[in-house]
Amino acid sequence: MAAYSFGWCDVGGAPVTAPGGKGLRQALAVLGAEIAGAPPETGVPAAVAVELVHTFSLLHDDIMDGDPVRRSRPAVWRAYGTGPAVLAGDALFALAVDTLATSVGGIEGVRLLSAALGDLVRGQADDLLFAGRPWTGPRRVRSTEYRHMAESKTGSLLGCSLALGALIAGASPAVVAGLDRAGRQAGVAFQIADDVLGTWGDPAVTGKPVHGDLRERKKTLPVVSALESGCSAARRLAVLLEAGGDVARAAELAEEAGGRAAALAVARRCRASALSELDRIRAPARPARDLRALLDSVVVRSQ
Repeated sequence: MAAYSFGWCDVGGAPVTAPGGKGLRQALAVLGAEIAGAPPETGVPAAVAVELVHTFSLLHDDIMDGDPVRRSRPAVWRAYGTGPAVLAGDALFALAVDTLATSVGGIEGVRLLSAALGDLVRGQADDLLFAGRPWTGPRRVRSTEYRHMAESKTGSLLGCSLALGALIAGASPAVVAGLDRAGRQAGVAFQIADDVLGTWGDPAVTGKPVHGDLRERKKTLPVVSALESGCSAARRLAVLLEAGGDVARAAELAEEAGGRAAALAVARRCRASALSELDRIRAPARPARDLRALLDSVVVRSQ
């Protein structure tokens, strides 16, 4: 199951070349080590650990959301069953802890990863709770609440990736903390871009059903921002969403109300905040340049 989740084999275990992940978290861990002045290979244990945790979270996330497809293939729970998928995720997490515990700075690394996972779980819990709240009225989800959720759910592990790479490379606490803050801001930008793709992306490129978030009543920033605009399109969108109407039409109204543009503007501001943290810790020129390019790809992407 683990090999299948990484795209290395088919359901029966035969080797294949299937779509894998973006490699973002591994790259951040290696860049964190380089920013600390160490060779890139120093960050490999951190890269392995965060990718294992990320994959574990995806296995459980797909079960909670009921998503049948991941990277253009049946999700692990659909391919093997819910129980086995839960256990596979648990095993990946255990392997991540073992990977860190046996590396340089292992105890501090495990503590950092554990704290990030706690934040990730809180963010995921908020995301699930948001789906049960109304689109409008006093209990509606605000954009500020979304930001906190996204920083926990997605930003925590991206921040951990950068910080963990730097930590095992011997960086100072100030550098580790600065990289964690940078990664968290990058994570919010990444989540926003993911929300935009989930609403308007091409399923042939993203590997996920279009409008899936709207069907699941997820309170994504593009839709929340559209509803907060208060314009005519926003009012029509609110009526449609509360009635459980056509999700394709809802996506059109969300864009008409400026939801996509507003969300992407927030993503760009988060990217700028992440880069400010790099300036603050005086990151070396070459890894800082590479990290800037990586952050650009986070905000402007098609999958």
